[in-house]
Amino acid sequence: MSHTTLISAEALRGLLDARAPSLVVLDVSFDLADPTAGQAAYAAGHLPGALYAHLERDLSAPKSAPGQPPRGRHPLPTRDEFAATAGRWGITPASQVVVYDRQGGMYCVRAWWMLKWLGHEAVAVLDGGLAAWQAAGGTLSTEQPLPPAQPPYPCAAPVARAVNAEELQARLGDPGLPLFDARAPERYRGDVEPLDPVAGHIPGANNRFFKDNLQPDGRFKPAAQLRADFESLLGGRDPAAVVHQCGSGVTACHNLLAMEVAGLGRATLYPGSWSEWCADPARPVARG
Repeated sequence: MSHTTLISAEALRGLLDARAPSLVVLDVSFDLADPTAGQAAYAAGHLPGALYAHLERDLSAPKSAPGQPPRGRHPLPTRDEFAATAGRWGITPASQVVVYDRQGGMYCVRAWWMLKWLGHEAVAVLDGGLAAWQAAGGTLSTEQPLPPAQPPYPCAAPVARAVNAEELQARLGDPGLPLFDARAPERYRGDVEPLDPVAGHIPGANNRFFKDNLQPDGRFKPAAQLRADFESLLGGRDPAAVVHQCGSGVTACHNLLAMEVAGLGRATLYPGSWSEWCADPARPVARG
């Protein structure tokens, strides 16, 4: 049975102890303030057999070149480019992939979503991350394994949906469009903006801070609690119509995962998110 949303530390330990041949574990730890910190933390100790996935090198494309439209701080690579990266990690359609980080899942959810975007369903987030692994008695390793490289992942029909800025802007004001912003409340309101050149949010967006999906120990809240939270935000609107965004298309995936854990299905991601949206002065901005 494959794991497609969350996996517990105990269940992952069972797969590792059984030396499951199809298992691929990715450490996606990162720090926006110091892009070298995640890989340094990985080198100091990680789950046995885990490979390192860098948010900016492996899970993002280069930012727009001069003369090209802005694409945000973490634009998606093409599916073919990411398929080649997945192949270098040894991922095949038979693989069970588990992703984790040290930051409450805020970065590894990007890898979870992107593998779904390739058409790979069997990918799960380690609930509680590295801390949960250690709390369950799991050991760490400093060995940096070489992945059994495979050809590029054979892209299938995506099992994750995305929308671009133009499509989203055309739907602004639609009462049937639930748009959820995963950033911290003060950034959503426009009180502060530490990362992007403009403060505020996309008009009509509701704030759902991604950290509100977590319990104090860093694990996701129970499904029933998450469902109640999101149904309150939905206000009777269709969960399948939800579009998630954040600052650069990373933590929005946390809300996507939480909705799926809650049994509300798989929603849509706006990958460019606020960093792309606010780079175009013609797009509307709301504050407060």
